[in-house]
Amino acid sequence: MYNPDGDMIGTAKLTERSEGVQVLVNVEGLEPGPHGFHVHEFPVCEGPDFTSAGNHFNPTGKMHGLMNAEGPHAGDMPNLEADESGKVVEAEVMLPEATLLDGKNSLMKGEGTSLVIHEAIDDGFSQPAGDAGERVACGKIQLNDDGEMPTDPMEQKDKKEE
Repeated sequence: MYNPDGDMIGTAKLTERSEGVQVLVNVEGLEPGPHGFHVHEFPVCEGPDFTSAGNHFNPTGKMHGLMNAEGPHAGDMPNLEADESGKVVEAEVMLPEATLLDGKNSLMKGEGTSLVIHEAIDDGFSQPAGDAGERVACGKIQLNDDGEMPTDPMEQKDKKEE
């Protein structure tokens, strides 16, 4: 996950589960409080506004919002809560409509997709994106060429403090 300046601020690990795709998030450098969190349609994270990531991942054409009777988008997730230091540690969310395998709802379809964190809370209903404000962090969802996980900056900081 990267901020608008291109600095790595954390990681997200996605795992295929029987109930959907599990997303485990570790980020820092956010404003304290709740932040909208969504899968977007393209694996492009060009700052500073991350509009290159496109709209929410919505292969089924539903309305936005986890609380919307006509929703949600397949890429809608619960808000992330940053603590008083701006960290989100080991947050776990589930994407029940998505898969990492082949198919219409695959996050890996084509070139992949992206994860986007917004500046404010997603109200769970407003169109098209829950009135969650600007995009403040973005990370590509795609296969790594080498199979290696990127280094988590939060782990590096902890090692320096030891």
